Amino acid sequence: MLKKSRSIRELLNLSYFIFEGMGRRKREKAVILLVVALSTCFYAYGQEMITHPNEVTALVAIHGRLEDPVGYLRSWVKEKDPCTSWFFVHCFQNKTEGYQHVQELRLMNLSLSGALAPELGQLKHMEVLNIMWNSISGSIPKEIGSITALRLLLLSGNQISGPLPIELGYLPNLITFQLDLNDISGPIPKSFAKLPKVAHFHMNNNSISGQIPPELSALPSIQHFHLDNNNLSGYLPPELALMPSLTILQLDNNNFEGSVVPASYSNMSKLLKLSLKNCNLQGTVPDLSTIPELLYLDLSRNQLTGNIPSNKLSDNITTIILSGNMLNGSIPLNFSALPSLQRLSLNNNRLSGFVPTTIWENKTFSPDAKLRLNLQHNLLSDISGILDPPPDVNIM
Repeated sequence: MLKKSRSIRELLNLSYFIFEGMGRRKREKAVILLVVALSTCFYAYGQEMITHPNEVTALVAIHGRLEDPVGYLRSWVKEKDPCTSWFFVHCFQNKTEGYQHVQELRLMNLSLSGALAPELGQLKHMEVLNIMWNSISGSIPKEIGSITALRLLLLSGNQISGPLPIELGYLPNLITFQLDLNDISGPIPKSFAKLPKVAHFHMNNNSISGQIPPELSALPSIQHFHLDNNNLSGYLPPELALMPSLTILQLDNNNFEGSVVPASYSNMSKLLKLSLKNCNLQGTVPDLSTIPELLYLDLSRNQLTGNIPSNKLSDNITTIILSGNMLNGSIPLNFSALPSLQRLSLNNNRLSGFVPTTIWENKTFSPDAKLRLNLQHNLLSDISGILDPPPDVNIM
């Protein structure tokens, strides 16, 4: 490749050598065209694209709201261009405009504090905003809702407080929405139902309150729905069963005021994990045998009553936790012939009768696999001396 430092005179000499076989006029014309082309390339090469001025202003304002005790952002100085000199700022070139635009702002785990600046909304081309695992406080600027290119909004593990701006529901390209492990309060805006591409909805471990909007069932791409460890109330929306791609529904440790587990949840054909622990749920355990790939079920520490459904669950299920309820009747035979089962917790209920040894009989364990059965604090017949489980089975 020709180096930038090579002079035009050297290029002329080289070009005359290359075009030696041509006629005089053709050779001169070809050399002139080559010089013009190379001069243009050298000019363009020498003019490194700088960051768009509006985004420079925004980044300076963003920096001004952050506190950087360790000095990770020492390269963020006004005299240097952000896209070419600032660490953690990733850009792309727009050759039509002649500027670079911020595409990603990656500030994860840098011991930063301070607040998020409203000027974030001026980074119109940004696709990734990652400020996870810092000590950022204050509220989420509503201006972030104007970054229509945004695909990943990652604010987990900070001290962000205040309500969820309704404007965050206006992000048509958002795929991952992670705000977990903060101090966010207030209700979930109904505008979030207008996020057509969001697949990962992680808002667990906050102080979010109120009813889960049934309108969220309109989210066509949602896969992971995490709202555990909040202050949610009201009822469990049956409409959540309409989410066509949902694989994880995790709502543990909320207060749904005596709501039942909707029977419609048995229609979640792609569900892998259903976790509704400690949600103040009442009624009976729904029949979930129609969920073909279910791996994990936790309905513990509620007020569920009645018998455990007798239909067999998915062959893939590894974990069944129904402890801490008011379930009665006998342990059904449907827990037998579950080849992947590793944990069955039925303790602290009102179950009676015998423990069916078919739960573990004729079961083949892999070298590291074990089956843990917790049956304590029920009305079951005395197990000691009657049952003789293999070493891979631990009964409590």
